[in-house]
Amino acid sequence: MEASSNGASDAKETAAPADPSSDSTNAAASNSESEDPLIQYVVLRRDLIDTWPLGSVVTQGCHASVAAIWSFKDDPHTLNYCNPSNLHAMRKVTLEVKGEAQIVNLSEKLNSSGIDHKLWIEQPENIPTCFATKPYPKSIVSSFFKKVKLCK
Repeated sequence: MEASSNGASDAKETAAPADPSSDSTNAAASNSESEDPLIQYVVLRRDLIDTWPLGSVVTQGCHASVAAIWSFKDDPHTLNYCNPSNLHAMRKVTLEVKGEAQIVNLSEKLNSSGIDHKLWIEQPENIPTCFATKPYPKSIVSSFFKKVKLCK
């Protein structure tokens, strides 16, 4: 887990070379994903949803989602999830837990099980507000979230 930081200075814009074989690779990946789709889970704290402005809580989830994608940008699932041909089909599930203890406990459970994610720590307050997993096939991660409520 990392504290929040601005990684914008690390980003470089480069054009990817054309790869004529990528179309068939993307089609094969899309077919297997329809059977076991890639999903990014975002987990928010209900106590913050009830006390902070809604936009602030949504922003926390956005920070965690982008940070998880960037932190695991070279992972094959992340590369496939962010492939331009798949951008229209991104899947996210937004869940909620009661408060800080629950978000930290679930994050620790994911850590001990080897599930990559980003626990977002809001600075300068040093408050764990939410987390997002890297994209995973649903079959790999859904069991960790069976008892966690959908965010409403």
